[in-house]
Amino acid sequence: MVDIREQSPLALAFVGDAVYTLLIREKIVTETRCPVAKLNKRSVGYISAKGQFMALELIAPMLTEEEANMVRRGKNSSKASVAKHASVEEYRASTGFECLLGYLKLTDRQDRINQLVDYIVENLKFES
Repeated sequence: MVDIREQSPLALAFVGDAVYTLLIREKIVTETRCPVAKLNKRSVGYISAKGQFMALELIAPMLTEEEANMVRRGKNSSKASVAKHASVEEYRASTGFECLLGYLKLTDRQDRINQLVDYIVENLKFES
């Protein structure tokens, strides 16, 4: 078994991306009834690199030292290329955010993930 603390930050971000996408989609579907196209449009605000950058800025004061270190590891491991609709800063921050969520998931801290994502959804609103 691999020690998760020694896992590649990009591997953790790989998991974190899936975790966050699923949680955001679940929240949107359980809170509203609308066509799939509109569901997708609502989720994109949260899931995009820019949305994750905003989410990370929002929760940064809430993070423990361990969590902040995981974000830093993720930010520092970002690839040279970036998404076409994101700045380098947004892309690196989104990788750090995903790394944190992947780390929390793989260390069995679903309650903490839920706490952070609930706070994000309650405090970040995107037009749809």
